[in-house]
Amino acid sequence: MCPFGTVTRLAQVSDLPHLLRDALVRADFTYDAVAELLGPRAHDALARNETTPALRRTAQAGGSPLATLVRLFLLQVPVEAGQAEAALPGLVDRMCVEGLLEQSVGEVAARLDVRPYATEHAGPAGVGGVVTEHLWVVSDLTPGLDGAPQRVGADHVLGISPASTSLAQLTRREPVGRALDLGTGCGVQALHLARHSDSVVATDVNARALRLTRFNAQLNDVAERVDVRDGSFFEPVAGDRFDLIATNPPFVISPATGERLVYRDSGLPGDRVVEDIVRTAPDHLAPGGWCQVLANWVISEDQPWDERLGAWLRDDVDALVVQREVLDPASYVELWLKDSGHHPSTGSATAAATADYRRRYDTWLSWMEEQRIEAVGFGWVNLHLREDRAATPARELLSWPYEVEQPIAPAISAWGAAARLEVDAGTRLVTRPDVQQETLGAPGAEDPETIVLRQQTGLRRARTADTVVAALVGACDGDLEGGQILDALAELLDLDPTATREDYLPVVRELVREGYLAPA
Repeated sequence: MCPFGTVTRLAQVSDLPHLLRDALVRADFTYDAVAELLGPRAHDALARNETTPALRRTAQAGGSPLATLVRLFLLQVPVEAGQAEAALPGLVDRMCVEGLLEQSVGEVAARLDVRPYATEHAGPAGVGGVVTEHLWVVSDLTPGLDGAPQRVGADHVLGISPASTSLAQLTRREPVGRALDLGTGCGVQALHLARHSDSVVATDVNARALRLTRFNAQLNDVAERVDVRDGSFFEPVAGDRFDLIATNPPFVISPATGERLVYRDSGLPGDRVVEDIVRTAPDHLAPGGWCQVLANWVISEDQPWDERLGAWLRDDVDALVVQREVLDPASYVELWLKDSGHHPSTGSATAAATADYRRRYDTWLSWMEEQRIEAVGFGWVNLHLREDRAATPARELLSWPYEVEQPIAPAISAWGAAARLEVDAGTRLVTRPDVQQETLGAPGAEDPETIVLRQQTGLRRARTADTVVAALVGACDGDLEGGQILDALAELLDLDPTATREDYLPVVRELVREGYLAPA
């Protein structure tokens, strides 16, 4: 047995990733096949870290290679040596030497997680449709299965998580030249970026994460496009510029007392890590480039959240910042103490563990009170370095905790395009096809009390509209200029035409930027 922390060969040029890939393909160890094998109930239970339903289902599969791999890697139970050899022919001994597996008398167990992952993208030009691509991600084993203690080491390498999936759905997928995965972890974002970038740089300070990223790049046949570099934040890419930066930094807001988990704690106090990235990223963007950040930030007692984050934004970037969730300090501390296994229910339920939990909780909460932190926000920061540096920056800082369409990336791209559009009285506009109008009023009333315009895609925004705005949106079919429509409405509603243009042209620009209207 060889612990992965001491393995060097796994990350080097080797045929093991390709041989492992061949075995996974032969066993049909894909996301869809696993979901079908387990069925919806067992699959959903496994998402909650409960393995019993899946153990029952795989026990009924007759020791097939697929069932063996599910039990070995996803359910983390030992399998018979013969079954492991059948599922991974000729690879068991090598994977043990490399630290992915370990053997005992007649049994094989997983030391690392090998997890199937699926991503969808548009089909080739001229063919169209949606293509599903099957990937595999190696990471440390998932902690906390079936309520077991979930303490992890300081250099734990997190696998596929809700955060990594959220960032993948947020990241724009237009073809680019160079991309940067800042704080790569096990390399999930780098695998995505390699599908639409000529080259990708992946950075991290965790040596184990870097080895796993290299292995995952080889496992998924993108190693020639992924350059893995050791270093903190932007240090490994000093002087480099990128068309796209995607990052899920270690953003947990804490007192930075010295003890930290590398995958979530930056070692900097508060939300300094996010502030530093937002302020520094434009120096590493090519003109027209984007930086997309999944982040936490402080909501201070002394300043509105959007004012605080707005002060971080440089004058040469457009920015769309979306606050998706807000947690009070107590809920926030509880969340992350459970994540690290310090809550007695997730660690050791001894008197000493309970006392340690209370001490940590009190220290963290006291620090937040001293810092006058009212709450913590979670969401997205999207920065676009304008090619025209002299133009007025487009800014929107939006609190939007409602359901959105996933992936949300196309809506981010659409916002960026709309932010740079020149819209005036001579612009011909069309109403986007997903916009619907809702009215509220007493039955039989001549006029509705409230009119709401609601999007069915993207951010799924909604806004109230008065009679002029509702009629304007209804009339935008590309035939008339916006100014002509406003003039006609002024005459119909007995309004002053000049004042109507002055009042409503800014609203028209908002409707374009927010995705209700588009140029014809």
